[in-house]
Amino acid sequence: MAQAELLLDAKAALGEGPSWDERNGLLYWVDIDGKALHTYEPSTKKTAVIPVGQKIGAVVPRRSGGVALVLEDGFYAYDFAGGELVFLGNPSGRKPNTRFNDGKCDAAGRFWAGTMSLNGTANQGALYCLEPDLTIRTIFENVTCSNGLAWSPDNRTMYYIDSPTKKVMAYEYDLQTGEMSNPSVAIEVTEEGAVPDGMTCDAEGMIWVALWGGYGIRRWNPHTGELLLKVDVPAEQSSSCVFAGPELDELYITSARVGISEEEQPLAGGLFLYKSGVKGQPTYAFGG
Repeated sequence: MAQAELLLDAKAALGEGPSWDERNGLLYWVDIDGKALHTYEPSTKKTAVIPVGQKIGAVVPRRSGGVALVLEDGFYAYDFAGGELVFLGNPSGRKPNTRFNDGKCDAAGRFWAGTMSLNGTANQGALYCLEPDLTIRTIFENVTCSNGLAWSPDNRTMYYIDSPTKKVMAYEYDLQTGEMSNPSVAIEVTEEGAVPDGMTCDAEGMIWVALWGGYGIRRWNPHTGELLLKVDVPAEQSSSCVFAGPELDELYITSARVGISEEEQPLAGGLFLYKSGVKGQPTYAFGG
């Protein structure tokens, strides 16, 4: 089994939503319950923690500068220089007592992000898409915990996780229109006590899925269902992963310490690194 190493003993309550800003050489990630945006610069090992005042689900680079975020009450832009949060929009018809969770951009610059219930009620969430022109589409509803998103290297397949289903779904994807169709099950997680969380897809088209409750990342072939690699992480609640670094061959892994004592898992909530030797895909930026 491959082993991830601790990079930052961040002790995040609920680390999630990592992305790589290639232009600035920065890794972004969030602490949902800590209500903070985190940055890490691998070249200098500098870190920053930016409080945002509400639960934050995910962060992506923005083509025009700064980042785009999903907070509890919608999509925002954040400018590091001015330290200003700018509201971009909130989907109409959102159910009450929900918050945004994981999010990611496709190669056309659309920002996809989903919601979940704040109190664990099933089927309260939805998947949304913020277009570069700032219109918001509701893609589908009756989701329990909207989570991992990824696209194949040719952008013809979109992968999506609603965690409690224990399935990674594959959809035919039209990059030009942003339409998903013909869902099928790519992977079903059978490990006891583990559910699929955040996810990324490498340059070979294989998917890397964080297992919440599974102490690590799994690399699967989504076309055959074959398990190719287990990456061990010393944190039970492994939450998401992204390829980063100059060669996109470093896998950064977030984790959480919700309900876990310091004695049980001292490194829970840390940021971990696995040198994959496999090249990932770039993090796409929001085009709006």
